[in-house]
Amino acid sequence: MRREWWILIGVVALVWLLFQLETMLMPFIAGMILAYLSDPLADRLERLGLSRTLAVCAVFLLMSVLLAIALLILIPLLMQQIRQFNLMIPGIFAWVQTVLAPQLQDWVGLDVTADLDAIQQTLASNWQNAGEYAAQLLGRVGRSGMAFISWVTYVALIPVVTFYLLLDWDRMMANLRDLLPRQWEPDAVRLGRRCDEVLSAFLRGQLLVMLSLGVIYALGLTLVGVRFGLLIGMVAGLASIVPFLGFIVGISVALLVAFFQFGTWLALVGVVVVFATGQALESTLLQPKLLGDRIGLHPVAVIFAVLAGGNLFGFTGVLLALPAAAVIMVLLRELNDRYKRSTLYGVDGPEHRNEDSP
Repeated sequence: MRREWWILIGVVALVWLLFQLETMLMPFIAGMILAYLSDPLADRLERLGLSRTLAVCAVFLLMSVLLAIALLILIPLLMQQIRQFNLMIPGIFAWVQTVLAPQLQDWVGLDVTADLDAIQQTLASNWQNAGEYAAQLLGRVGRSGMAFISWVTYVALIPVVTFYLLLDWDRMMANLRDLLPRQWEPDAVRLGRRCDEVLSAFLRGQLLVMLSLGVIYALGLTLVGVRFGLLIGMVAGLASIVPFLGFIVGISVALLVAFFQFGTWLALVGVVVVFATGQALESTLLQPKLLGDRIGLHPVAVIFAVLAGGNLFGFTGVLLALPAAAVIMVLLRELNDRYKRSTLYGVDGPEHRNEDSP
C-alpha cells in the first residue's frame, strides 16, 4: 500500500479516536495548553540557574497565587455587581416604556410597548422559577453522582497533567523531533517553528492584550464613577479576543449604564475617553509589543474555528480550535508558497515579472 494511503488511514483513525474519547481528553488537552503557555517562563527560570523541577514549582506557585487572588477578590466583586445590575433591570424597563417608547412612536410610528411587556413578563417568570430550576439541577446532580464525580476528577486532573507535561516538555519535544523521518525533519521543524510563532503570538500575546484591556477599561470606568465598571471592563476585555468586538460591546453597555446613572453628557464623554484611551494604547503599545505582525489569524477565522470546534467536540473542541486553526493556517501558507513556485502556477509569476510590465 502506498505511503499516502497509510497517512490518510492514520488521520481518519485519529479523528475517530478524538470523537470516542472526547470527554476523557479534556484534562489532557487543557493541561497541554497550560504547559505550552508556561514553558517559556520555566525556561527563563532555568536560565537563571534553577533546576527544571524548581522552575516548574515556581511557575505553579505563581499560577496558584494569581488564581487565589482572582477567587478571593475579583469573583466576590463581580458577583456583587451582577446582583446590583439585576436590581436595575426594572428601572430600565420603566424608562424604556415611559420615555423611549413614546419617542420611538412619535419618530417612526413604531409601538414597542406590547413587545416590552412580553419581554418583561418572560424575564419575571424565569427569575421566579430560578429556584425551582436550581433545585432540579441539584437533584439531577444527586441522581447522577458518578457523572459529577467524573467531572470533578477531570478538573482535578488538569493541574496534575500540566505539572508533569511542563516538567518533561523540552525532553518530549526533543523525542518527537528524533522520531521524525530524516528526510522530513527539516521541513517539519521549519513548519513547527512557524506554528509556534503563530500560537505563541496568539495564545500568550492575545491573552495579555485581553487582560490589559480589561484592567484599563475597568479602572477607567471606576475612576469616572460608572457603576459596574469592573464587570463591564472584564467583559469588554474577554470580548477583545476578536478585534473591536470588546470595544463595541464595552462602550455600548458603559454608555447605557452611564446615561441611566448620571443623565448628563459629561459622563458619556468620560466613558468615550476611557475606551478611546484603551484603543489608543492597544494599537500603539499592546499589540506591537505583545503580538507584533506574526499572528495572521483573521477574526472571522477565529470565530469559525471556535464555533466549529465546540460543535464537533464540545468543550474539548473549543480548547483545540485555535491551535488547530493556527496549524491549518501555516500549512495553507506553505501550500500557497509551493504552488507559487510550481510549474502549475507558471514561471511567469509575480516574482518573475519585470517591474515595468503591466
